[in-house]
Amino acid sequence: MTARQHARVRVSEHEADISALASYLPGTADVAIILGSGLGAYADTLTDAKGISTDDIPGYPVSTVAGHAGRIVAGKAGSTRVLAFKGRIHMYEGYSPEQVAIPVRLAHAAGAKTLIVTNASGGVSKRFCAGDLMLIDDHINLQFRNPLRGPVSNGEARWPDMCRCYDPELKELAEHVALEQKIELKRGTLAALLGPTYETPAEVKMLATLGADGVCMSTVPEVITAAALGLRVLGISCVTNAASGIGEDKLSHDEVQKVANDSARKFTQLITGILTRLS
Repeated sequence: MTARQHARVRVSEHEADISALASYLPGTADVAIILGSGLGAYADTLTDAKGISTDDIPGYPVSTVAGHAGRIVAGKAGSTRVLAFKGRIHMYEGYSPEQVAIPVRLAHAAGAKTLIVTNASGGVSKRFCAGDLMLIDDHINLQFRNPLRGPVSNGEARWPDMCRCYDPELKELAEHVALEQKIELKRGTLAALLGPTYETPAEVKMLATLGADGVCMSTVPEVITAAALGLRVLGISCVTNAASGIGEDKLSHDEVQKVANDSARKFTQLITGILTRLS
C-alpha cells in the first residue's frame, strides 16, 4: 500500500469513527461547551435535558480525573440548543491529541457552529487571584502536540489561521454580559503544558516572560481542532490558584476542584447569559 493509499484509509476510518460516535449523541446543537475541572454542574441547569454516559458510547475515551463526570448532555439555554460535555479528556491520561479533540468533532457533527471551552487554570500573572474568571484572549501551545497532524479529514482546513482563534465578537459579548451581571471578567493569555505535574517555579517564571497570564493542561487541542472546522470559539478559564512560586500554598487537585466549585455560581450565571444571547 502506498503512503497516499494509507492516508486515505486513515482518513476514512477516522470519519467512520466520528460518524459512529455521533449516532449516540442525545441531541443536536447550536453551541457546544466543554466543561473543565469542577465546572460540570453547569450542564444541570439546561432545560429539556437528555444525557448519556460516555461509558455507554463504544470507543469513546474514558475520563479518569476527579471532577470530570464523563457525561454528554443535550438541552437548552433559552432557545439555544446546547451540547455540554461534562468532563474532558487530557493527554496526560495517556490519550493522543486526536482523541482529546473527539468532543469537538462530535460537536461539529451535531451541528454546532460555536464552541465554548472552559478550564481550571493556575494564575501566572499577579493580576489574578483564586476564583477569578479569565476571558482567554490567546494561547501558547507548550504541549508540543497538534491534533491535526496526519491526513486531513473532510471539512477541516489543512493550515488553519490561528490569528483570531478566540472569536472577537464572542469575547465582546462575554464582556457585555459580565458587565451587565456585575461579574468581574479579566482577560489574559493562556499557556498549555502537558501535565500531569504542576509547573516548577522556574517554569512559571518562563511562562510569565513569554506573556502567559494563566496555565493549564488542556484546552489548546480542542481550540486548534475547532479552528480547523471553522467553529467560533469562546474560552473562559477559572483561575483556581496562584501558579507555583507565585503563591506559598502547596498545589493540589482537591483545591483546584474546591475553588472551581466555589466559583460555579458566577460561572453559571455568565455562561447562561452568553448562551441565551446566542439564540
